[in-house]
Amino acid sequence: MVVMVSRTGRHLQRYNKGRRQVVGCIPYRYKDIIDLSMADKDAFEVLLISPQRKGKGLLFPKGGWEKDETIEDAARRETIEEAGVCGDVEGKLGIWYFENKNGDTAYEGHMFPLFVTEELDTWPEKDIRKRLWMSVREARKLCQHGWMKEALELLVSRLTSQSRRTKVDLFSRINRSSSGHGSVLHLGCRAQVLTPPPPSPAEEA
Repeated sequence: MVVMVSRTGRHLQRYNKGRRQVVGCIPYRYKDIIDLSMADKDAFEVLLISPQRKGKGLLFPKGGWEKDETIEDAARRETIEEAGVCGDVEGKLGIWYFENKNGDTAYEGHMFPLFVTEELDTWPEKDIRKRLWMSVREARKLCQHGWMKEALELLVSRLTSQSRRTKVDLFSRINRSSSGHGSVLHLGCRAQVLTPPPPSPAEEA
């Protein structure tokens, strides 16, 4: 069941050492799993969305990780709310530490790949965001956050090295995940990347 209203408020927001914990996904799909080798980065494309507030560049869906959900559930929820796509959340790409452009809020960002199996016609933030499928090459140019670009490079490296994943397996995942909520798919960084915060004396004790 897909909820068509975005979560609001931050009373359940998770923090770690004063950093707001956020989680996001890089939604991806294969353009033509019949003719292209999966080891070719041109064989797949990724989905970016416009920012909620007007500005330059695009980004991958992300938002706050809340206390009543697992990190994978949070990643899946944010992707549905902001980008209107469903699919399989795969192994985490990494953790990034960064600040907003004003330097007054610190974040801990977790990013996952999401293999898209369904694209919804209606989703919670449809009226305030645009979604665009594009090549990796285009995404590198248009993504506005440096840490998200790093996550993208890790995804590219992972997908182009996973020769064990078969095309038959990809087809079966798409067919198995369809739930009838939408169409099944047949197929200038402003953030400062920081080093992980040192443990507090209390934690070392």
